[in-house]
Amino acid sequence: MNQTLIEKIISAHSEGPVSQGDIAVVEVDAVMASDTTAPLTIKAFKEMGGKKVWNSEKVVLVIDHAAPAPNERIANLHSMMRDFAKGQNVKLYDVGDGICHQLMVENQHVKPGNLVLGADSHTCTYGALGAFATGVGSTDLAGVLLTGKTWVKVPETIKIELKGSLQQGVTAKDLILHLVGTLGIEGATYKAIEYTGEAVESMTLASRMTIANMSIEMGAKAGFVHTKGLDLGYDFEHLEPDPGAKYERVLEVDISKLEPQVSIPHSPDDVKPISEVLDIPIQQAFLGSCTNGRLEDLQEAAHILKGKKIHSDVRMLIAPASKQVYLEALKDGTVEILTDAGCTFLTSGCGPCVGTHMGVPGKGEGVISSSNRNFRGRMGNPESNVYLGSPAVVAATALYGKITDPRKIEKREVFQ
Repeated sequence: MNQTLIEKIISAHSEGPVSQGDIAVVEVDAVMASDTTAPLTIKAFKEMGGKKVWNSEKVVLVIDHAAPAPNERIANLHSMMRDFAKGQNVKLYDVGDGICHQLMVENQHVKPGNLVLGADSHTCTYGALGAFATGVGSTDLAGVLLTGKTWVKVPETIKIELKGSLQQGVTAKDLILHLVGTLGIEGATYKAIEYTGEAVESMTLASRMTIANMSIEMGAKAGFVHTKGLDLGYDFEHLEPDPGAKYERVLEVDISKLEPQVSIPHSPDDVKPISEVLDIPIQQAFLGSCTNGRLEDLQEAAHILKGKKIHSDVRMLIAPASKQVYLEALKDGTVEILTDAGCTFLTSGCGPCVGTHMGVPGKGEGVISSSNRNFRGRMGNPESNVYLGSPAVVAATALYGKITDPRKIEKREVFQ
């Protein structure tokens, strides 16, 4: 039987070979829950009679969405997580450690070929490693805490072959925005996506994570970036689909002429080439999130902003994806460059992206964000307008106070 990547991984975690449409009971390699979902998971676990998780080494809890706690209610939920983690001897990442998806990859809680569940929709980010990772509900995750198993329906797969190479100033974020705009928010519902082609092979892990991350914005159950050319710093088996594997469809996309992309309010799939949205006024810029808060993203902004000052009408907020990313950005001068330009660094976490804490925009304000969603009210105010773009677009826009093509700004060499 010729199998896609998701068929191979599910088969390896179940009792035998599977194909699309099958229902399979699978063994899970790791689970994760954040402060938005872990309290409900813990409650459900106890209501199910849970006393001890099935494997304490495979459970990760992260306090990242509303951190530090903005009020008493959330502080109490954080305390619940800390108490549960201590009692169960499971790994807890506390305030400031970073964003759950960054930490799962950064600290090797997930590896190629794994099957991982997270109580967060952007768990699909781990597909950058060639893992099958998907988001589930809190109650489903509680069941896995008890048993270490769950059931899945094997999805069909869409194969996207990326031809050519990106122009200077065009990034993986522009590419995935373009694909989201092409397929739409329901274009891959309950399907897996395999990203492959020459463009993928030269991509960094950070860029691959950006692409896998926004697979859910097309409704996908999972997104796999083929691992050819990927360097993780340790040995692993490169998974490949079988020749002749059955795909729901195959899309060929030439990315060589792609320009920077911007998603306009109020849906991630309402995507325009930047040439069609230039000069829209912006009052807040946000660089961060599980999509684009990594070191290369901060460095990209530093290339644009070195020796300059952001526009007087703009607040630029930066939340590194993890404490480790922040420390690396400190060491190479990125933090100093961005701070000198007028940017404000926030606690590593998700707060501004989801509007739970820090960076809520005002009524009628425009926001340019490197995050993944811009539904009405997503950043905490339904009367604001959120645009999505790459870190380069965010920095260039913050510089001029209006949506700006970063390719027209002379970059300065920052890192040797």
